[in-house]
Amino acid sequence: MVGVQGSKGEALRFTETARRRAAIAALGLVAVLTLGACSSEPTVSASGPDGGGPVSSDTGGKAPAPAKLTYEPAAGAQDVAPGQPIKVTVADGTLDQVVLTNPDGKQVAGQPSEDKKSWSTTEQLGYGKSYTWSGKATGTDGKPVDIGGAFTTVKPRKQVGANINVFDGQTYGIAMPITLTFPSKVTDKASVEKALSVETTPKTEGSWAWVHDDTSVHWRPKAYWQPGTTVKFNAKIYGVKIGEGVYGKEDRSASFTIGRSQVVKGNTQTHRLLVIRDGQQIADYPASYGLDADPGRVTPSGTHVVMSKHDTYSMTNERYDYENIVVPSAVRFSTNGEFIHGYAPSIWAQGKKNISHGCVNLAPANAKAYMDGALVGDPVEIEGSTQKINRARDYSDWTYSWDEWSKLSALAS
Repeated sequence: MVGVQGSKGEALRFTETARRRAAIAALGLVAVLTLGACSSEPTVSASGPDGGGPVSSDTGGKAPAPAKLTYEPAAGAQDVAPGQPIKVTVADGTLDQVVLTNPDGKQVAGQPSEDKKSWSTTEQLGYGKSYTWSGKATGTDGKPVDIGGAFTTVKPRKQVGANINVFDGQTYGIAMPITLTFPSKVTDKASVEKALSVETTPKTEGSWAWVHDDTSVHWRPKAYWQPGTTVKFNAKIYGVKIGEGVYGKEDRSASFTIGRSQVVKGNTQTHRLLVIRDGQQIADYPASYGLDADPGRVTPSGTHVVMSKHDTYSMTNERYDYENIVVPSAVRFSTNGEFIHGYAPSIWAQGKKNISHGCVNLAPANAKAYMDGALVGDPVEIEGSTQKINRARDYSDWTYSWDEWSKLSALAS
C-alpha cells in the first residue's frame, strides 16, 4: 500500500514539473518573438514585386534595371538649331562619363547635374557641323551602357543680329521698357521669346509683347518700376530660329538700375507741365503744346517715355516748311519727333496757347532745369489733346492695359 501510494505521488510530481517546463518554454518563445519584432535587423524579402529577385533600397523600391538614355536632339537628327537644348539624360541609372565631340575632335564644354542624371552643353555649338556623343552610363542593375550617336546642326540661309535699348551700368527711369529689335519680321516668335530672360531685384512682374510689325519685342513691368530695382537682361538668341532659314547671329545682354521716381504730367488745356519726383511736385512750368486745330501738329495724349537727351537739337519738318531750327535742352519722348525743349520765340504763348508743331515748348531756362534732372525712361503723361499716341510708334508700351499687354506675348496661354 505504501509502495503504491509512493508511486502515485511521484507521478503527480512529474506531471507538475512537466507543466512548469512547458510554461517556461512558452514564455521563452514569446520573448524571442518580441525581441525579433523590436530588432533593427532588416527583413529581407525573398523576391521583388515581380518575383524576379530581391528589391534593392538603392532603386527606391524598384527592381534593378538597365540604364535608359534620352538624347536632345535625338540621335541622327539633322538641321538642329544650335541654340536649342543639347543634353543627354538617363533613367534607372547614372551618367559616369559624357563626351560630345566636334568635327575637329575637340570636346564640347558641358556640365553634369548634381545627381548625375543629365549632362548639358555650356558652350555654343557651330552652324553646319556634326557632333558625336560618347561615354558610359551605369544602370541600377550595375551594368554599363554605352553613350553614342551623332547629330548635325543647321546651315542657315541667313544670320541676323538684334539691337537692344539698354546698356550696362546705366540708370533709367521708372517707365523704361526693354526692347529687342530685329532687321526684319520674326516668324518664330516663341523660339525667340524662350531665349529671353529678365531677372530683377526685387522681383518684378512683367511680360514680353510683340509690337511694330513683328520686328520688335518689348518687356515692361505690370506697373512702373520700383525705384532702385536692379535688372539683368539676357537675349541668348545665337543659334535660335528667327524665321525660315534665318537664325540668330549673337547673344545680347545688359545689367542696369532703375533710378528715382519721376513722372512728368502735361496738360494741353491748362498749358502747364508738372514734374513729380518721389511723390512730390518739384516744378510747374508754363508750356505751349502742339496746335489743337491741326491733327498733324497736336501733341498726342497718353503715356510717353523719355528716349534721349540733347544739349541742342536741329529741327526739320518739310511738311510744315521749316528746316534746321536749332533748339536748346531737347528731351525726346517720341519717335514721331516730339520733344520737351527750350524755345524763346514762343515764350509769349507758353502757359496761354498751343502753337507748336507737336513739341512741348518751355522757356530755355526752364527746359535746361528740366533736362538736367531727367532720365531716359521717365514717363511723360500727356492729357487734354484731341489725338492719342500712335501705337505703331516706339515706346507706346504704356498705352496698353496690363491685360492687353500680356496677351501680346508669343507664349501667352
